[in-house]
Amino acid sequence: MNKALVAALLIGSAIASPAYAKAGRYERTADGIVVTPATGPSSRVALTVHGDGIIHVVATPRDATTGTPATSLMAPTPPAAGGFSVRATAGSVVVTAARTVAEVELATGRVIFRDAAGKPLLSEAGATGFAPAIADGKPFVSVSQQFNRGTDEGLYGLGQHQAGQMDQNGEDVELAQHNMDIAVPFLVSTRGYGILWDNNSITRFGNPKPYTLVGEGMRVTSNGKPGFTAEYSLNGRPVVTRQEATVNYQFIKDQVNWPAAAKVQTTAAEGGQNTAGNAVQKQRVVWTGDLQPTVAGMHRFQLYGSSYFKVFVDGKEVLNRWRQNWNPWYANFDVPMRAGTPARIRIEWEPNAGYIALFHNDPVPESDRRSIRFTSEVAQAKNYWFVPGAGSMDGAVAGYRQLTGKAEMMPKWAYGFWQSRQRYDTAAELTAVVDRYRELKIPLDNIVLDWRYWRDDDWGSHRFDPTRFPDPKAMIDAVHAKNAHFMISVWPKFYPTTDTYKELAAAGAVYQGNLKMGNKDWVGPGYASTVYDPYSAAGRRTFWRQIEDRLAKLGTDAWWADASEPDMHSNISVPERIETMGPTAIGPAAQYFNSFPLMNARSFFDGWQAFKPDVRPFLLTRSGFAGLQRYGAAIWSGDVASRWYDLRAQISAGVNASVSGIPNWTHDIGGFALEDRYSAKTPAAADLAEWRELNLRWFQFGAFSPLFRSHGEAPFREIYEISPAGSPMRASMVWYTQLRYRLMPYIYTVGADTWAKDGSIMRPMAADFPTDLGARKLTDQYLFGDAFLVAPVTEYGARVRPVYFPGTGRWYDFTTGAAYRGGTTATVAAPFERMPLFVRAGAIVPMGPVTQYVDQDRAAPLTMAVYTGADGRFSLYEDDGTSQQYKQGAFSRIPIGYDDRTGAVTIGAREGKGWEGMPTTRTIRIRWVGEDQTMTDANGFDAEISYSGGALTVSRRGTPR
Repeated sequence: MNKALVAALLIGSAIASPAYAKAGRYERTADGIVVTPATGPSSRVALTVHGDGIIHVVATPRDATTGTPATSLMAPTPPAAGGFSVRATAGSVVVTAARTVAEVELATGRVIFRDAAGKPLLSEAGATGFAPAIADGKPFVSVSQQFNRGTDEGLYGLGQHQAGQMDQNGEDVELAQHNMDIAVPFLVSTRGYGILWDNNSITRFGNPKPYTLVGEGMRVTSNGKPGFTAEYSLNGRPVVTRQEATVNYQFIKDQVNWPAAAKVQTTAAEGGQNTAGNAVQKQRVVWTGDLQPTVAGMHRFQLYGSSYFKVFVDGKEVLNRWRQNWNPWYANFDVPMRAGTPARIRIEWEPNAGYIALFHNDPVPESDRRSIRFTSEVAQAKNYWFVPGAGSMDGAVAGYRQLTGKAEMMPKWAYGFWQSRQRYDTAAELTAVVDRYRELKIPLDNIVLDWRYWRDDDWGSHRFDPTRFPDPKAMIDAVHAKNAHFMISVWPKFYPTTDTYKELAAAGAVYQGNLKMGNKDWVGPGYASTVYDPYSAAGRRTFWRQIEDRLAKLGTDAWWADASEPDMHSNISVPERIETMGPTAIGPAAQYFNSFPLMNARSFFDGWQAFKPDVRPFLLTRSGFAGLQRYGAAIWSGDVASRWYDLRAQISAGVNASVSGIPNWTHDIGGFALEDRYSAKTPAAADLAEWRELNLRWFQFGAFSPLFRSHGEAPFREIYEISPAGSPMRASMVWYTQLRYRLMPYIYTVGADTWAKDGSIMRPMAADFPTDLGARKLTDQYLFGDAFLVAPVTEYGARVRPVYFPGTGRWYDFTTGAAYRGGTTATVAAPFERMPLFVRAGAIVPMGPVTQYVDQDRAAPLTMAVYTGADGRFSLYEDDGTSQQYKQGAFSRIPIGYDDRTGAVTIGAREGKGWEGMPTTRTIRIRWVGEDQTMTDANGFDAEISYSGGALTVSRRGTPR
């Protein structure tokens, strides 16, 4: 963070130039206004109107030499201005659109937004913070703006993050692409609006001051001396004790500070021996010290670490984590402290060639902590969009999609079950998995081929290793013959020895930084590599053409864009990452740090659209950015650890990713990377039991995630590999897979509504209950569509868990039929085989039979489960599942209504033009579900009708009329 910006923020607002008059002035433009403030840090504040109330704000710093912001990558084609009016008041100018009122103070340029009724929604608080910045030798500014100081609203979004935070109000979130963190600078409020911060550089939400190493910021002492006492041991034997100013082995470059006497020959423990067969020496480091706070309040700490680490403050354990060493990450903890009263800290670490660092930030006033503040490192101006939501979070997400692009509809098969593994080593391994699923009659729709199907020295060639994949087309054809789909991993990474690299380099579309730095990757002896430049139009075209010629033409159905941050070299610092990433074709890497995954997704989308224009594209990408949904892309949560904490963190990660406008999200069921105790050839019985239970609980959660996908390192993750035949675990995994397919009519409708109605699949409870503070506090429950409340189990051995029921209506346990009232908390059963799952009264849930793949039987009977106790509505969506014809109206909608007073179900006239293969007549069954009734019986129903597209009403007694 620019130090001048931090200083400006701490001082307060900028000093006005005496050359400016006190009044300020404005002028109306074709699509908004331009204000010239009398004082303050901005020389020009422009507001443009888009649609019926989206407002774009661009404020230029005084004496700017930064140039004009280029066309937004997030919102390249915003809607044109609708009707609006402009009027002057005493000291301000007001722009009124259909859904938004924006007021700008002429003296300062401060902007305030209200809804159409005049209710305040979003207000700039204090002056904008600008400070000089440099990127690639060019002048820029750092920029910071606070809004809604002291707010009590719930705030959601900002992409995907792994800190277990659901409501972001009061939290600090860094927006910087990483293996497990996805930066989307879009925020949604329970007040019913959104704000899109239009900046592509590293950005902080919350406290604008960056966290600093403990010992550089907060003072620490030990034994009367500055710093920590660090004690290093090998196999329990002390070898080094020394005083250290900070705890800092964060990156590769920091490892030179390791004391020579505490070094070992191994790089990672592998079952007690290194690769040479020598016994591993177990390292351990303990840091102790007294933290010396100068400010009272809640102090915030971050421990960046890998391997096993624990943190104790005044004897109380505040952290206990494990992470794989090649993918360390931050763990947060807060400590209430009093000025002048030290707190004793103890950090215990088993390095195993890992990384660690301890950071801290002082408390800020409660009114500043409870606010909205964005701070970006590289900018040309303050640049953001206000998005009205007509009072709802869902409306704000819809407005965001109007601004940044509609969510392309996924192919229907993508909502079925996917099997993956790190990795299938041969074509025979992959096809055998599909064969085995079909033999066992466990549903499956997609098989995924992960990385390293190429020869080790040929990364980026997009060519299969002929010794292991002698006939890739035959392999893919075999998958298709079993009615499954084939997805393949494609990285943006190239070895300079490949012909693909040479072609891209000739077009000036590869980055040179990683090559110049001499970084080698981790494959075999290590190879030099780099990534292509997706900001280059020629680079995107060439990248896709190479993929099309060598992979797409074989029959590949879908793409897996791994390492799309881009992850060019692990465990290097952010400045080093920037050095590897540019300059891009459109500007400095620091300016565009977060947008690489968006442009990479565009390469696939544009290429596929030209290659197969009437087939829906599908891309799964490890990183994303604002606007990603318009490129037919889904995201997943990266290489998360296989631990209970990480399972719980997925819930808030997925919910916030979804309300960041990207509706299709998934995760590695079971976690990607495992501790040695789980991955040993013969794990201890207790460890094996825990590993299986963790996978089962994660699998249950996965069945109620937007995309249902099993993937990870060894042991193998196939259902028949991970769960013993005849075991309760196997039965439960099969039951949830079958339930996913039974619910496919509901799930596909909810998925289709992300396009048709700009909806979301995985949603915070606050979306439907924004004033329910009980709902907002929870981090481990969510809504799946409108009907389901999902409460995953995230503790080992738990057989009950508390569940909060929002609102005032009734909720039914899906498996037992027990009824619960809204506004209450209950301890509910959570047996090993089942996850707590509830359906709200008034929900109408369409269900079909168990099939082995989606649309195996398009004419199969449909069962409408009607949950009594409130009126209900649903609009069943169907189409051909794969083509783009839905955009031309080739779909059907069947509206369904329920009147709780009479018990009647109305099935309305079929809507839409219809679609190829649509059954003209359907058997529709009705099941009225009340207390102590369930839908666990797939064949149960109370009434049955033949539906040919005309409206029908079915009475509670089962008589159509």
